[in-house]
Amino acid sequence: MSERGLNTVSFAGHVASSAQFKSLYAEGMGLVEETASYLDGVGRQASKVLPRMASVLYAAESMRLTTRLMQMASWLLLQRAVNNGEMSRDQVLSEKNKVRLDSFNVDKTAPGWNDLPEAFRDLIERSLRLQNRIALLDREIYRPQEVQTFAPDNQNSVQAQINLLQTAFGSN
Repeated sequence: MSERGLNTVSFAGHVASSAQFKSLYAEGMGLVEETASYLDGVGRQASKVLPRMASVLYAAESMRLTTRLMQMASWLLLQRAVNNGEMSRDQVLSEKNKVRLDSFNVDKTAPGWNDLPEAFRDLIERSLRLQNRIALLDREIYRPQEVQTFAPDNQNSVQAQINLLQTAFGSN
């Protein structure tokens, strides 16, 4: 680890057991519920009237969306279990190997993308933003040596940490 890395403060361990994590957990689980409700209701009806290309894309993207959300929910549940003392860090590390957070991206240039219902595309966008936040927090907690500081060597290290926090918590 570099000398600079030794001087960097990691907030991830504290965030993972804080009110911010509880908020992230609620957001993630809420998105899972909202998506399930959409796909079983309004989304099912909307998908029946889509043009052929969009219909095929809708089917593929809904599978990717649900898979992405289930992976995130698994990570959130594992983190909650370790925070509550229900699982050890080693148990979580063993189970976490089954969770994939860095995949399931979307091709917004695919034929039919613009024909997909706006609400569906919004769920996809929100899930991707949440996936990125969770993946960053995961790297901070479990693989800190892989985390980039997003700062050139001549940039203030405090600013680098602020940039990490903004990325993790989706500042507006």
